[in-house]
Amino acid sequence: MAPTDSRHTRSPGEAVMARLEELARFSTDRTALTRLYLSAEHKSAAKQTQVWMQEAGMEARIDAVANVVGRHEGREPGLPALLLGSHIDTVRNAGKYDGCFGVIAAIEAVSALHAAGERLPFAIEVIAFGDEEGVRFPVTLTGSRAIAGTLDPATLDAMDADRISIRQALQQFGCAPIDDPRVSRRRQQALAYCELHTEQGPVLETEKLPLGLVTAISGASRFAITVEGVAGHAGTVPMQLRQDALCAAAEMILAIEHLAGETDQLVATVGCIEALPGAANVIPSSSRFTLDIRSPSDRVRADAIGRLEKAFEEIAGQRRVRLDVQRTYDEPAAGCHPALIEQLEAAVSRAGITPLRLPSGAGHDGLAMISLCPIAMLFVRCKGGISHNPAESISTADADTAVRVLIDFLHHFDPSRLRAN
Repeated sequence: MAPTDSRHTRSPGEAVMARLEELARFSTDRTALTRLYLSAEHKSAAKQTQVWMQEAGMEARIDAVANVVGRHEGREPGLPALLLGSHIDTVRNAGKYDGCFGVIAAIEAVSALHAAGERLPFAIEVIAFGDEEGVRFPVTLTGSRAIAGTLDPATLDAMDADRISIRQALQQFGCAPIDDPRVSRRRQQALAYCELHTEQGPVLETEKLPLGLVTAISGASRFAITVEGVAGHAGTVPMQLRQDALCAAAEMILAIEHLAGETDQLVATVGCIEALPGAANVIPSSSRFTLDIRSPSDRVRADAIGRLEKAFEEIAGQRRVRLDVQRTYDEPAAGCHPALIEQLEAAVSRAGITPLRLPSGAGHDGLAMISLCPIAMLFVRCKGGISHNPAESISTADADTAVRVLIDFLHHFDPSRLRAN
């Protein structure tokens, strides 16, 4: 008796989880998963992803910026495509599911269609973006910006810590010239972009739901804030006469926490803080801290920034310190298309799952893809809401549910509803 092919006996969720384990082998670290853009490990992962796309019945290639692109034609060749996918680069010391799950789940969905001999009234393209995280180079979304046609050529001159530019790294990777006309899509070629992704938060687990419908990808602003005071002896300067830069910064940080806590649809984080000169017996003369502020509403975010800047100025005046606020990053929110949300919601409901809508506080390739076409996202529950961490975890059952919902969504996808909204 011939041996049974395990690929045909596994559930979609089991197949996805097995491939995610295999993909995790491509790492620069032996004890943790680290796969940076245009590294040798990224190349190995990209080639393996290309093979899986081909096995799923797609024509697959690695494009000029190291995205892996697989295409499954519709009932006629050359039809506009529904784009699916996510990214396969990682942060350092990463988990196995962030980004990669969306790519492998999309491949599995197309594989199911191909195995059943189904051709839809539109093409499907699965894209494994090469650089979403922006860890190796000081830029993000290189792959999705290239697909969307918004990549600034100057981006290719950005350098990593070893002074290797993206342009040089692409050449070393073996990519075609950046002006390859097949990289960017025209609007009429792309119907929409839909991404499956781990939630990276605790809401779905708290609600005991396997899936959630993303309403928007939050816009984000980041600031580098410097407070300058006057150094002095810790034992000789009376408290009321001090110009303590660190105490002023601490009051500003508490103001951030208070404002975010009382404002709906807003989160704010101070991730770094420094005090100088950094001696136990010296009043700090300088303090620097960062601010990351996010909201699915650009209006809410802008209003909060204005209120915080005013609060910082008042604190600085009261404490007689100098203040410098520099905005280092600004990305508007990307709203998911109502018709796409509704169609995904219908697929979730048909699976017997109570639909839940929620925003994404993390950034995704949809931030770039919205310049090309409407976007949507489907979140998958993750254990403890943990992400960017080796402890990142999703269940096989949830992976299976997500793939089946995606297949159902593909069967019912109606592009005409995008034009009607």
